[in-house]
Amino acid sequence: MMLREFLDFFRSNKNDFYWEATDEPHASRRKQILAKYPQIKKLMGHDPRISIQLTIMVFVQLCMSYLVRNMSWMEIIFLSYVVGGTLNHSLSLGLHEVAHNLAFGAHRPFANRLIGFFANLPLGVPASITFRKYHLDHHKYQGDELIDVDLPTKIEGILFSSTIGKFVFIVLQPLFYCLRPVIVLPKKMTFLEILNWTIQVVFDCIIFYTFGIKSLAYLWLGTLLGLGLHPIAGHFIAEHYVFIKGFETYSYYGPLNLITFNVGYHNEHHDFPNIPGYRLPEVKKIAPEFYDNLPCHHSWIKVLYDFITCTEMGPYARVKRKTKYTREWAKASDRQSMLDSKTN
Repeated sequence: MMLREFLDFFRSNKNDFYWEATDEPHASRRKQILAKYPQIKKLMGHDPRISIQLTIMVFVQLCMSYLVRNMSWMEIIFLSYVVGGTLNHSLSLGLHEVAHNLAFGAHRPFANRLIGFFANLPLGVPASITFRKYHLDHHKYQGDELIDVDLPTKIEGILFSSTIGKFVFIVLQPLFYCLRPVIVLPKKMTFLEILNWTIQVVFDCIIFYTFGIKSLAYLWLGTLLGLGLHPIAGHFIAEHYVFIKGFETYSYYGPLNLITFNVGYHNEHHDFPNIPGYRLPEVKKIAPEFYDNLPCHHSWIKVLYDFITCTEMGPYARVKRKTKYTREWAKASDRQSMLDSKTN
């Protein structure tokens, strides 16, 4: 069955991304909305509820890591998925808010970095600073074939486009999000990244020394399972995978927004990344005519099911574009190649 699916895939024309020559839609829509509803600017800034929610979740995870220290491995795996997976994924989305300086405001960047270090602790692996470094590029260069590392690679498209392959792709999603950026677009490590690593390693050692290996495994498994085949992880697919041709960003309007900083309001977020997630529903309420007619999702579980089972879906179902930056870079490379050939 796997071999037949693999051959059918290569016989189909679904072996490339959706290439667009137009700019990403959010900048132009933002201008239109602000021209009509300038009061939306009042929603911009920071929201203290972010740091409060992050602090509560961190302490819950610390309590859980203490409670599981003497449990069986089966109980730990179950709790890592149900409790730890939910909380760690929610914390990772809190890091997303912090990456945009929405916890303490753009005028207090280091305070945002500090709460990011703190919220990162239960995840077990350092992510806060590295995520921010690449995520801001995703907003500025959405769909750029070189810069937007949120896009799957060609290799991922080849390997994970069958039904079974897509299931594996979902399960291993945390690894792809962790490794893809540093492989596809390596960047120089910064002091803050080193600090993030140092704090995280020290914390993990403290958990191991104080509570034992089961407590540390609970936290690590919570990240691996919570960002993999988990209901909340449907947002990874829901946000930018092309379910309807012509649309590259999708919002989700469902109950899980309550524990994910409204990350489901993704069109609204990309239109206004400097508005905290708590206030994104207000954007849709103020400017409904800009969002009500856009295709959206109402279930992240259904998103995962449709992605895995639909033959039209897969890692290739993403919009890619050659931005002005990319074209200029390519032209410069071509000129350099021509000069090198003449020199040789």
